[in-house]
Parts: sequence; C-alpha cells; structure tokens
Amino acid sequence: MSAHQLEAPSRTLMGPGPLCIHPRVYRALTSPVIGHLDPAYLKVLDRIGELLKMVFRTANRLTNATPGSGSSGMEACVANLIEPGDPVLVCVSGYFGDRIRQMVERQEARVSLIEGEWGKPIDPELVRRSLKNTRCKVIALVHAETSTGVLQPMEEIARLAKEHGAMILLDTVTSLGGVDVKIDEWGVDAAYSCSQKCIGSPSGLSPVTFSDRALEGVSRRKHPVRSWYLDISLLDKYWGPSRVYHHTSSSTLNYALLEALQIIEEEGLDTRIKRHTRNHKALVAGVEAMGLEMLVAPAHRLPSLNTVKVPQGIDDAKVRSYLLDAFNLEIGAGLGVLKGKVWRVGLMGYSSSAENIIFFLSAMGQALAQQGYKADISAGLSAAMSALKQ
Repeated sequence: MSAHQLEAPSRTLMGPGPLCIHPRVYRALTSPVIGHLDPAYLKVLDRIGELLKMVFRTANRLTNATPGSGSSGMEACVANLIEPGDPVLVCVSGYFGDRIRQMVERQEARVSLIEGEWGKPIDPELVRRSLKNTRCKVIALVHAETSTGVLQPMEEIARLAKEHGAMILLDTVTSLGGVDVKIDEWGVDAAYSCSQKCIGSPSGLSPVTFSDRALEGVSRRKHPVRSWYLDISLLDKYWGPSRVYHHTSSSTLNYALLEALQIIEEEGLDTRIKRHTRNHKALVAGVEAMGLEMLVAPAHRLPSLNTVKVPQGIDDAKVRSYLLDAFNLEIGAGLGVLKGKVWRVGLMGYSSSAENIIFFLSAMGQALAQQGYKADISAGLSAAMSALKQ
C-alpha cells in the first residue's frame, strides 16, 4: 500500500464527534513540538485553565484538561470522588450514563440506580424519592446524552443535591462550548467534557473541573485513588505552581485546544450558544419538513446532537454508507437500544453552520431516494432557510 493510499480523506463530519475543526486550529496543530516542562508550554497550560473556567462558568481553581478522550475525564471524576463503600446515585437514560455506572461499580461503591427511558430526561421526582430513602455521597448523571440527543434539565436535581448534601458529578461531553453549562450556579462538584465536540479541537484531551469541596474530599480519602494516572492531586502538582513532572503532556494537542478556546472567547460564549441553538432549530425544521421525525420531544432536545428516527423500511447502514461514499459526509449510527433506529447528526463547534445544514438535508434526501423513500427535499431546504433567518 502506497503512502498516498494511507492519506486521510477529506470528510464533512456531522456525527457525534469528532467534528470538523477551524483552520486556525489546524494551524495550531503544526506548532513545534516542545517539552512538557518548557516554560513557554506551561504558560499554555495556565491559559487553557483560565479559558476553561470561562466555558464551564466556574471559579474552580482546579480546572484544566486530562490526557485522553472524554472517558478519561469521566474516569478522573469517578475515581477521585468515589471510594469503596461510598453510596452513589447513578442516573442512566442512555449509553454514556451506563458507562458512568460501570466505572462507579469498578470503584466498589454502593450504587443506587435510576434507569430512565432512552430519549427522555431523568425525572427529578425519581431523584427526590431515591434521596429520601438513601443517604448519598454523589449523584452522577449526564447533562447532554450523546447516545439519545437529550439535554437534561439541571435546576431541580441541583436543588435536591444541595438539600441533601450530595455532590454532583456531571458529564458535559456534548454540551460544553455549545450549550450553557453552569457549574457554579448548579453546585456541580466535578465535571468533565472532551476536546473534539463543541470545543472544536481534535480528540485526545478531556476538560475537567473540581470544586474545593471535591478536592477536600480527595484529601480526606481513606484509600488511594485507584488510577495513578488520573489522580487529581498528582495532576494538580503538574498544572499548579509546583510544576512537578507527571506525564509527557502533548504540546501539539494543547496548542490546538488553546486555539479552539481562544476562538470561543472571541466569538463570545453566549453568542456561540445562540448559534448552536439557531442551527439546531433550522436542522429540525428541515428534517421535519422533509417528512422525517425526531426522537426527542422539543423541550428536551440537545442542540449539538440531533437524533433523527430511521423511517420504517429504510436500511440505516446503507444510508450512512451512501452519504460517506457519495458525499464524503459522516453521520452517526444509533447506540444500544437505539441501534438501527436513529441517526445522530452533530452540529458542534465549527461544524455547526448553515452551509452544513443545507448540505446534510440535500444529501440525506438523495440517500433516502436510493431506497425508494420520497423525502421532500425542496420543502426541507425552504423550512431550514426560513428558520436560519429568524
């Protein structure tokens, strides 16, 4: 196989992540590789921490990005907050809520489980009942469920956690940087995200933030954190003033993350959130005008990740293959109980644009036509354009 055959194809990425990234972020990836303790690079880590505080809407001192994908941030939050025997309430209504459950169980915690319907948010009343009957150290849940396209309302669950003295561990993988995340206002003690979705840089880093209460709990642990690599007290010594060597941090990925965060700062976080919401509404308007249906009710739809139902008689995999082969367009398949039942269409960061919406609707209409489904492409495009003007 020649080197040319191994070159990555140019795709339009509109799945659950990674997404297309801004040209400035690509240029940042070509920055010279420098050492992980180089004074110039340490300034980059400091600046990343400050900008992540802005995006998380937090004053938490310990805010930065762990090495690895979003699952590394998940494991960092779980492993540091939870010890064997701790009572933990895990809310599951999708694939990634269940991944939290698996990680919590590996810490040998005493797990209370709330299982909700995939495609709907967790009912705060179920949380209230559980807290009434069982003492709980941590409530773990997903803000933006990537597998279902559901945005979880946080206000009532945050109130219940405060009322019962429980810490909140929150997954913001598909919301941070595109949907409002209010760490301090909600009283979240540990949260994590990823670099490759709404933030807008390549995968490989996981933004995390820990409250002072969470760090105090870590300092009082009876057992060492089971993950040496993700022990937040060790990472803090590297990110903080003492600059103790911990791991060979990727300067390349962090320069890209810094550039993506600076783009968010320039756009303005509130403006960016409005852009994601506007484009989401335009996509939905176009999809529904074409005759397709959304999985999630309007009140709980996640602007950054849209789940479209696969019509009866349509082969999900053939549609995705056609889009990839004919248009170099990638969308996501359903996971778990939604496998073969939905398409996951991402509108995140640089990929959240009017051009991508029009491209997707046109391409999807043609993909469906290959299987005999007559989608009204003209109506879809007209509806989306009207929504974009509002």
